[in-house]
Formats: sequence, C-alpha cells, structure tokens
Amino acid sequence: MWLSIASKLVPGMIKTGMSIASNRRKVKELQSVAEMRHAEKMASGEIEWKQQQISAQKNDLKDEFVLILISIPLLIAGWGVFSEDEQIIAKLDTFFEQINNFPLWLQGLIVGGYSTVLGIKGVSTFKKK
Repeated sequence: MWLSIASKLVPGMIKTGMSIASNRRKVKELQSVAEMRHAEKMASGEIEWKQQQISAQKNDLKDEFVLILISIPLLIAGWGVFSEDEQIIAKLDTFFEQINNFPLWLQGLIVGGYSTVLGIKGVSTFKKK
C-alpha cells in the first residue's frame, strides 16, 4: 500500500523539483541579460554612471557604523538620566558643557554627520542657530 502511494508521489515531486530548477536557471539568465543591457546603456551614455554608484553603495555598512559612533554621547546621556546616580549626572553635565565649548566647525561637522547618515537636512537648521 505505502509502496503504491510512494510510486505515485515520487514522479510528481521529481517533476516539480526539475521545474523549480529550470525556473531558477531562467531567472539567472534573465538577470544576466538585464545586467548586460544596463551596462551597454551606461557605456552609450543613456544611463548616468552616478546612478550605478548609488545603487552599489546601498548595502554599505559605513553609514550604520558612523551613526553608531556619533550616537554614543546620546546613549551615555540616556544611561546617566535613567541611572539616577548624582555622580554620573554631574559628569554628564561636564561632558555636555565640553561639547558646547567645541568650535563651531566641529559642531557643524557633527550635525552634518547626523544629517548625512539619517538623510535629513540638518545643516540648514544648524545655520539658523
């Protein structure tokens, strides 16, 4: 009984598997053709090279690293506030006083870094200060 059921199911499963493999090959072929056509359009000047560079940088982790790096002061400030430790809060006040004493160009660099990573126009906001 089990043998007869298996003999009916196995050919169908094999056929499905072969169909899936065939579809994957077709997808890879179509992707290859699309990439080739795209490269031809870039070579002929129809598509700007800059667009290709932007799409290549989408998976770059540099922005995330910079965002984490410049977020450290905010994380420390949050930790100080929620810990309710007077020594930590006093040190944080000193820390942010020091940041406030940074030269204007360095403050602008920090705001510009946030703006670039987050994709907002923070520099124009900073200029109004």
